[in-house]
Amino acid sequence: MVLLGAGRRCAALVAALLVSGCAGYVPGMPCGLPRGMASLRTHRGAQACRMSAGTGDGEQSVNSAAAMCGTAGMAPQSFLEEQARLVGTAIPGAVPRKQWSDALRVEGLTPKVDVTLRGDQMPASLREQERSGRTRPDWFRVPAPPPPTSDTKYTQLKEGLRELKLNTVCEEAQCPNIGECWNGGTGTIMLLGDTCTRACRFCAVKTSSTPAAADESEPFNTAKAIAEWGLDYVVLTSVDRDDMPDGGAAHFALTVDFIKVWNPSILVECLVSDFAGDLAAVESLAASGLDVYAHNIETVERLQNKVRDLRAGYQQSLVTLKHAKSIRPNLVTKSSIMLGVGEKDEEVFQAMRDLRAAGVEILTFGQYLRPSRKHMRVYEYVPLEKYEFWKKEGEALGFAYVASGPMVRSSYKAGEFFIAAMVNERRAQAKAL
Repeated sequence: MVLLGAGRRCAALVAALLVSGCAGYVPGMPCGLPRGMASLRTHRGAQACRMSAGTGDGEQSVNSAAAMCGTAGMAPQSFLEEQARLVGTAIPGAVPRKQWSDALRVEGLTPKVDVTLRGDQMPASLREQERSGRTRPDWFRVPAPPPPTSDTKYTQLKEGLRELKLNTVCEEAQCPNIGECWNGGTGTIMLLGDTCTRACRFCAVKTSSTPAAADESEPFNTAKAIAEWGLDYVVLTSVDRDDMPDGGAAHFALTVDFIKVWNPSILVECLVSDFAGDLAAVESLAASGLDVYAHNIETVERLQNKVRDLRAGYQQSLVTLKHAKSIRPNLVTKSSIMLGVGEKDEEVFQAMRDLRAAGVEILTFGQYLRPSRKHMRVYEYVPLEKYEFWKKEGEALGFAYVASGPMVRSSYKAGEFFIAAMVNERRAQAKAL
């Protein structure tokens, strides 16, 4: 058996139970020990247990346990009978696996406890880790990025970003797909610095109410780097910049303009904030020449205040997505929902309906992962089959494309080829008019 320790349990009684092989343990202070006597802890009981296993002298072990309990001098048989009575009182119906008298035999007993387990390996602790997000299901695995010394696209991209002093959301948000995406030549550039003015409870990006000023050379450097890398599809995103009058929309629009100058055929997706509900800012970016306008509602309406910064909002996000679509009807719009934060199925259905009503065409579902203990816990790890369920339901509701899986992220390359084909088709239709 495995006994879970606590400072307020009588360690000597635990030792006696271990020696006897009893199936239970007794909470409380059966030997009259005063509450708060923290010096008698379960590790002492384990010590007495090891004595019985090592010496082969059951009577000596019982005498040691009696001494620890403050009843030294009591006959071993009387001591064990008293412990049996206490166990019966505390746990009605408890039956020891061995007769109490067997504890006095010369060869001793093998204790039924694994004293090698650490506290974080105990069953209750493991369940708590699973509940809180500190452990993951066996099937929840991703490839590790290549080592820094390897000659891969990952290291080349990483070095290029450092040289130009560019940030990526892949690194700042601790994206689990960084190795796969960067080796495939796809990266998500994060504009406007690496410090967010908001503090959403799920996000690993650092925060401050007074971040550094935006780098005026960043739009040009970003466009130059993208052109040199030979990418044909790029995702631009940013931290929230509530400290800027337009939330950084003009900075975004200028970056898109430069990219299109370097190479008009490059497809540009912008994953942006809600710009604090500033529709003029939304309009300036939507009209800039980007191909995909993406903004994440993150979760269902009921959980918005639990998951996102209070300056964000469910309706505010829907309004910005709808307005972007109204400015350019052929603009592809996209959003994302995290699963595993406490949402209910009907709430997810409603969020999907609301997104469709706002004209959103691309939707992604992914598993929330807890970046650190400072962030909100994982409510559940959503089973793989549920992702397939949401994919089918999304398609039935009329979304043009649904990427759904534990490791899918809003800027993940899973739908890149489909979206590229979708954008190119609309470009061809526009030229034909």
